[in-house]
Amino acid sequence: MRDALRILGRWMRMFTILNQSSVAKAYQEFHADGTMKDLSYCDRAADVMEELYKFTLLLREHIDYLTDRYSEHNQKSLQ
Repeated sequence: MRDALRILGRWMRMFTILNQSSVAKAYQEFHADGTMKDLSYCDRAADVMEELYKFTLLLREHIDYLTDRYSEHNQKSLQ
């Protein structure tokens, strides 16, 4: 499923990161206060979020350049 979401995201021109993590039976892995019970799950989730944050910072200022496509320029010039 995660790979399908990554493919769909790329098809929609979203930037996807390679890092991923899942928590089996997530409904059982949290304390009442919302913190995760297993520190390794928490660390892996934090790693994923950190990578997403870093990629966001790196790509944010270049979004117009990175999402610009020749075919769209060509269509606009024909209209």
